[in-house]
Amino acid sequence: MSDANKNLVRRHFEEIWNQRKMAACDELMADDFFEHAAAPFAETAPGRVHGPSAMRGTAEWLLGQFPDLSMRIESIVADGDMVAVRVRSTGTNSGKLNGFLPPSGKRFTSEQSHWFRIEDEKLAEHWATRDDLSSMLQLGVVTPPRLGALLRQVRSAAPYWLRGRRAHHREQP
Repeated sequence: MSDANKNLVRRHFEEIWNQRKMAACDELMADDFFEHAAAPFAETAPGRVHGPSAMRGTAEWLLGQFPDLSMRIESIVADGDMVAVRVRSTGTNSGKLNGFLPPSGKRFTSEQSHWFRIEDEKLAEHWATRDDLSSMLQLGVVTPPRLGALLRQVRSAAPYWLRGRRAHHREQP
C-alpha cells in the first residue's frame, strides 16, 4: 500500500506540475478534499474544497506566473495512509505575480515539505510547509533589511525609548 500511495504523490507532482496534464487533477484528487495549506497571497482560508477544481485552479494560477515551473521530489516516505515528500521547485517569473505585480524575469529555487493523506486511492488531504520568504527574496518582491533601514527604524523609535526612560527616572525616589 505504501508504494501505491507514494506513486500517487509522484504522479501528482510529475503529471500536474511538470507535464501540465490538468486531466490528472480529476484522476488523482478526491472530490471531498481538505486543504490545510493556504497559497501565498491567498484570499480564502484553507478548508474543505472540491479537490479536482481546487488543484486545477492552483496549478493554473501558479503556472500563469511561472510557466517554466518544475517540481523535483528530493525525498519521499510513506506510512499507512500518509505520504510525506520534500520538493525542490524552480521557475522564472514571466507572468504577473499574483495577478498584478509585473513579471520580474527573475528565477527562484525553493524547497517545500508536503504531506498527503490518501483515501480510496486518491489524494484527500494536504499540509505544506514552504519557504516562501526565500522565493520572494529571490524574485525581488521583498528585500532584506539594510543598514540604512535599520538606522531609520532606530531613529524613529528613539523618542519613544527616551520618553519611557524619562518616565521611569521620574518614578524612582
